[in-house]
Amino acid sequence: MSETVIDLHALNHDDVVEKAAAWRETGKKVALATVIATWGSSPRPVGSQLAVDEDGNMIGSVSGGCIEGAVVHEAQEVMSDGKPRLLDFGVSNEMAWEVGLACGGKVEVWVERLD
Repeated sequence: MSETVIDLHALNHDDVVEKAAAWRETGKKVALATVIATWGSSPRPVGSQLAVDEDGNMIGSVSGGCIEGAVVHEAQEVMSDGKPRLLDFGVSNEMAWEVGLACGGKVEVWVERLD
């Protein structure tokens, strides 16, 4: 069995949206998460997106991995109940030093179901 590796740095917004649309065309439920605001240290810029289908397939990134699990969980809830969510993740400067980061940061992510 071969594994597909996606280079997140080479991935662009259109790739994420096109894949999400392709999943929808097959009848799958799909949620799209979009970074709408950042402050301080944030691994992905505003506009970064992550698409998730009902089977847990994903494309894109909203954080480079550090909050992806929580965002995928919320995306599954959004697909289930249809209610969009505004997610707010942050690390204080003090906590950032404890986990080995240079500074704290905040990211806000909007998650919505594609219909």
